[in-house]
Formats: sequence, structure tokens, C-alpha cells
Amino acid sequence: MDFSSAFQPLIAALWYLIPLLIISGLIKSSWFKGKFGEFIVNVSARCFLDKSRYHLIKNVTLPTEDGTTQIDHVLVSEFGVFVVETKNMKGWIFGGPHQRFWTQKIYRSNHKFQNPLHQNYKHVKTLQVLLGLGDHQMHSVVVFVGDSTFKTPMPENVTKGLGYVRYIKSRREFVLSPEQVADAREKVAAGRLKASFATDQAHARHVRELVADRYGNARRPSNRGLLKLLVYPVLLLGVGAIGVNAYSNFATQAMATGTKRMPEQQVESAPLPTPRQTGSEPKTDARTVEPEPSPKPRAQRALQPHSELSLARQDCNSLIAAALGNRDPRLLRDRDKACAWYNALKGEVH
Repeated sequence: MDFSSAFQPLIAALWYLIPLLIISGLIKSSWFKGKFGEFIVNVSARCFLDKSRYHLIKNVTLPTEDGTTQIDHVLVSEFGVFVVETKNMKGWIFGGPHQRFWTQKIYRSNHKFQNPLHQNYKHVKTLQVLLGLGDHQMHSVVVFVGDSTFKTPMPENVTKGLGYVRYIKSRREFVLSPEQVADAREKVAAGRLKASFATDQAHARHVRELVADRYGNARRPSNRGLLKLLVYPVLLLGVGAIGVNAYSNFATQAMATGTKRMPEQQVESAPLPTPRQTGSEPKTDARTVEPEPSPKPRAQRALQPHSELSLARQDCNSLIAAALGNRDPRLLRDRDKACAWYNALKGEVH
């Protein structure tokens, strides 16, 4: 049993939901939230901080003894080096500077996550070793973007929205000379790993290994990679099938419309078939209508307009001409109807 015809109306009506579901899933993913949060911080830093005094370096991945560490944003200035950690989260945020884990509460759901100050501490120390600077020349900043609310007192370097810009501008003590600023920028550029998808994937694997070693004795094999390999092709095939189906429907409707309009065009372009006077005549359609003979005058038919019979004959002949070499069922049906109507009118006249 062919189920394509049964599902075709449903697919035609709901095909647009599949790309919407894919986009919705992408927007809700942690990867997209992280990238969007970094984008907001990047744009706000370029808009609200003086570019001549604050030099922004984003997505810095540095090698460490046990792998790599990735810093969202680094701002180098005469007021120090600001290491910015971005969190794109919503809901209520509970935590303190010395707690190992903070809590995100959304309605009745609670989610534990690592203290971002502790997370940023490794970033600061790794960058500090690379630049050879002191503690007073390094500043750790955490910024939350999204619809989140702090429900516990936070230190001044844990900010929300544009609060990180105000915190950075509040540091007015000169701790680096212009030469040290230029040297720090060169060292970051030379010491960072190349920003690429492969670098991000390698760092993500390293983070997963650290989490597995810290919170589990044995790392459980993950099937997420295999699941992605199976799900993504299926989604792509589904979207492709829907696109082909939509194009097929459009092409079918366009052909039907063109076929429907063809008889109207043939009335003006196709000449009426005329019988040849030679002895051997070519085969023609058996239903070809002979030219209308001069009707005998009849008194009872004087009131019937002659134009109706003439129009019926023209329609019949034009459809016969259009049907030559064309086996479209709709066109043949129209030809038969027009010729039947003509024959009926002709019989009434005679």
C-alpha cells in the first residue's frame, strides 16, 4: 500500500514546521547560548569602551600543563588586564564567592553549575604566567547575560548586563605602561592557539575529560556523537524530501495551468484544418468536423442566433487541432465535450 498519497496533504500543510523545530532546538542549545552571550559582550565592549584605551581580544585558547583553557574575552589596557567570563543564563542565581557550586533556579527546577569565579581563576592565572604580570595587574570579571536575577549578594566583579562595563571603567589606577600594553597584546597573539573549529572541539573534549575524572571514577562511553551522526542525516533527508515534494507540487500546478490555457492560445494561432482535394488524403482524427454547410432556411429556427453554432464549431475545431499529438486526458475531455455540444446544435439546426 502506498502511504505517500495519504501523508502528502499533511506534509504539504506542515512542512515548514521541520526547519522551525531545527532552529528552535539550535537556539535552546547550550552552544548557541554561550556564543550569543559572547556576542553580546563583544558588541557592548566595542560600543561602550574606548577602543584606543581598551584593546579587546576574544576567544583566546591557551595551552596548559593538562590540556587547554579557553577565555571568552580579554581586555588589555593601562588599567590592567581584564579577563571576562560570560554566562548566558536565566532564572534566579544563588551563590557566593567561596562556594564551589552555584545554583540556577527556574520555577521548581534547580541546576548546579561551577562557581564562575573559580572557573575564571584558572584563566587569570594561565594568562598571568604568559604575560609575566603581578596580581594587581590582573582583574577577573564575570558577566551574566540573559533574563537572570541574583538572589544572593555578589562581589563587585560579578556583574549582570552592562554592569561589567561600569566595573571596568571604575578601575582608574594606571598599572601598565603603553609599552607593557603593546607587549601584552603581542604575547597573547603569539601564545594563543589558532582560533578554529578544531581548536574548540579539542578544548571541549578536554573539559569533558576533566569533568569525568573529577566527578566519576570511570568515564562512561558517550553515544552523543553516534546519535548526531544518525539524527543529522535523517533531518537533512527529511528537509530535502519536503523541498522536492513542494517543488513537484508547484511544477504540477504550473503544468496544469499552462495546459488549461493552451486551448485559448490555439484559437488564435492554430489554423482550422481544411480537407485536401487530392485523391489520397492523410489520416486525420475520426472526429474531425466538416465545415458547416449552408443551413436551409427554416422559419422555426429563425429566432436562434447563428453565432452560437459558429462559436461551438470554432471551439470544437480548435480543440481538435490542439489535441493532435497531445494525449493530455483533460484536453481530450474538453475536445469531446465541445464537439458533442457542436453536434447537438447542428442537429437542432438541421
